[in-house]
Amino acid sequence: MSDSDIIITPQLLLRAYAAGIFPMAESADDDSLMWIEPDMRGIIPLDDFHLSRRMARTMRTTSFTVTADQDFGRMMDLCAQSAPDRPSTWINTQIHDLYRQLHSMGHCHSVEVWDKDDLVGGLYGVSLGTAFFGESMVSRARDASKIALVHLVERLKAGGYTLLDTQFITDHLRQFGAIEIAKEDYQKHLEQALQDHADFYAFDQQKP
Repeated sequence: MSDSDIIITPQLLLRAYAAGIFPMAESADDDSLMWIEPDMRGIIPLDDFHLSRRMARTMRTTSFTVTADQDFGRMMDLCAQSAPDRPSTWINTQIHDLYRQLHSMGHCHSVEVWDKDDLVGGLYGVSLGTAFFGESMVSRARDASKIALVHLVERLKAGGYTLLDTQFITDHLRQFGAIEIAKEDYQKHLEQALQDHADFYAFDQQKP
């Protein structure tokens, strides 16, 4: 349903995530938002994350640099841009504003992949309790979004996260072990994840 009559604040958005609901727009040009609650929810079980041999080799040999929260706004802008393989996106002006506010509150994070000074891929999502809700990922160079996802999972494991919500399932995510679970099962995982606190930056403290 559309919520054109409701003023959506960052606080309301966090309550929606805590209830298993997330917003989307029909397109970047649409001013309104819809609340989405899929009957089947995509998640990546962190303990069963699958890293192929080729991807493991790529992580060891890549010349790309991976950062977290170094340029959240630019990461959102890249996710919102159209491309030949993605002519339109659902990230409208209201979503831009809300998630930047969540970032300033410490509830939204990005993983950026750089080729020298060029941002070539990454992702962003919402952090609440020990749950991380993936919102969007993008690649402008081979394997850039995959590198960002592998880094994210390492970071979530280091920080004590228990739930990685992908919202929906794609072939891209399925190769990393993503599965679909019923809404009722998802709610149980989410309820448990909201009982504790995770640290998105613990990974940085563990690096040699």
